[in-house]
Amino acid sequence: MLNADPKTIIMAVLVGLIPSLFWLWFWLKEDKEDPEPVGLISLCFLIGMLLVFLVIPIEKFIQNITSVNELQIIGWASAEEIFKFLVVLLILSKTVRINKPVDWPIFIITVALGFAAFENILFLIKPLSLGQATVGLMTGQLRFLGSTLLHTVSSGIIGISIGLSFYMGEIKKKLYLFVGIISAIALHSGFNFFIMNNNGSDFLKVFAFLWVATIINLLLFEKLRRMSGEN
Repeated sequence: MLNADPKTIIMAVLVGLIPSLFWLWFWLKEDKEDPEPVGLISLCFLIGMLLVFLVIPIEKFIQNITSVNELQIIGWASAEEIFKFLVVLLILSKTVRINKPVDWPIFIITVALGFAAFENILFLIKPLSLGQATVGLMTGQLRFLGSTLLHTVSSGIIGISIGLSFYMGEIKKKLYLFVGIISAIALHSGFNFFIMNNNGSDFLKVFAFLWVATIINLLLFEKLRRMSGEN
């Protein structure tokens, strides 16, 4: 990325950020009754972007210790989902902003979108630096539909699971968290497996499934809003 010229970097940043910023705006407006501080949301988004620098070496390590494609995909998805959750846990341990069920998915999705944004930027650098602007822009559109939405939905599952157990006992909270993380990893792994191993032949089916998962997330998010006393 550092070897690219400034114009290429600016273009990649703009195209890479737009999908994540759109989804961030979409989810934040769902929490309009008691919006989170802009500074804290911005911090979560920025840390999500920086988290890529930690996850990439871990994913390379996973790739080096196993040659089994399926295990690599599951390992990569696990690293991304677990670290996104741990980062949110670390950030929120220093704040009292978590006071209602809907807060958890908001913060986790924000970190996930920051992560997706920087992934998009890195992904776009090569085609743009080679002068393939059309390819880069088309790639950006695909990542808008795919990767960014995937990070939103998979991490959203974890946040929603925690939110649903907000008023439960500690054992049930841990159980819901475990189910949420496993579900997020399964969705993330499944999406990557079909995209990477089917050469796009099941493109419409995979994205249709992802949108179904998005709709389920939205319905559960609405349930969390009612649990939080929002109209």
